[in-house]
Amino acid sequence: MTRYVKREIAAKVLEALEQMPVVVISGLRQAGKSTFLQKQDGVRNRRYVTLDDFAYLEAAKQNPDAFVQSEDPVTIDEVQRCPELLVAIKRAVDKDRAPGKYLLSGSSSLSVLKGVSESLAGRAVYFSMYPFSRRELAGDTTKKPFLSAFFEKQSIAGIRGAVRLLPGDVLKGGMPSICLDGVRNKALWFKGYEQTYLERDVREMSQIGNIISFRQLLRLAALRTAQLLSPSQLGRDAKLNTATTMRYLSMLEASFVIHRLSPYIRNRASRLIKSPKLYVADSGLACYLAGINSLESEPFSGAMFETYVAQNLFAIVETGIEDAGLYFWNVQGRQEVDFIIEAGNKCIAIEMKAGARWENKDLSGLKAFLASTPHCVAGILAYNGTESVKLDEKIWAIPLSVVLT
Repeated sequence: MTRYVKREIAAKVLEALEQMPVVVISGLRQAGKSTFLQKQDGVRNRRYVTLDDFAYLEAAKQNPDAFVQSEDPVTIDEVQRCPELLVAIKRAVDKDRAPGKYLLSGSSSLSVLKGVSESLAGRAVYFSMYPFSRRELAGDTTKKPFLSAFFEKQSIAGIRGAVRLLPGDVLKGGMPSICLDGVRNKALWFKGYEQTYLERDVREMSQIGNIISFRQLLRLAALRTAQLLSPSQLGRDAKLNTATTMRYLSMLEASFVIHRLSPYIRNRASRLIKSPKLYVADSGLACYLAGINSLESEPFSGAMFETYVAQNLFAIVETGIEDAGLYFWNVQGRQEVDFIIEAGNKCIAIEMKAGARWENKDLSGLKAFLASTPHCVAGILAYNGTESVKLDEKIWAIPLSVVLT
């Protein structure tokens, strides 16, 4: 039996339940939402129903208003399977705005359900659950994230001999069944995951005329993880028109299989790239879909390492840095920085390097960003080494494993 590992999102969810009538947790299927709802302290004692249960689903469809009536706080899992419930919850909340009454979860963004965003406006707060982060797996969630502390005071004092990220970390990713060693055959588990996703989740969200073309697009997207997103090029390779490609990409994003990382444009640089970057939500899933079972001498190893770093940064920004946003920076044909984290009136720039060594040219993007962005307080070259060192007035080389703790 897979052990329960505490999730960093717990504190945010418990705080929200004390203030808001509806709290929604969304995220990639099998990322741990149902386990969290049933085993997390402060949540597990609520009345729990899942719409994966056919009897509950039919009851919800037949009489949604009666289904949501409860004296006790209720947790409804996989709520996207019955959109009618959300309108019923809106009516119930308008009669009684008691905080914490409804805790909902779903493997699809509720924004894809017609009328849902309007019906819950002002009544709900939303959180995303990402695959397991390194912090969660190490049991470090009681400590402040390194990046949060670095925002407050740019210092590497006390950091000694860090460990390196291993190719196995990237190949596993953060899906609970895989990274907690719940299965022996990763490829077989991911194959079943892909089949379930294609045959159930996708068909629930929309009518797909050609599931083979959708599968092809999914695999091509994995081969382009950590790259600028060009729907026209992606569609051409998948033999789909641009409109269909955009629709399929929106479905992949709505089901949290991919993320689009927005460009950072709040500085003085010209010719800024305005297209988003594409990331598969889990590096283990990305490796499987791309047909990669070893990162040794693999041309896509850098992109997979970056995908692993991205999924950890998404989780840290969601729960560990107050009111923060994650971006990237790219000046066409000139300079780029992999990640920009902005919180309030400050930001930091992070350039990722999968190797254990670096050269001066690896700092050029950080230097350019710092020169064009006065409110950037620091640039970090996050490399796969073991030592931290200050390289310039505002530039540090810091091990990836430290940046992600």
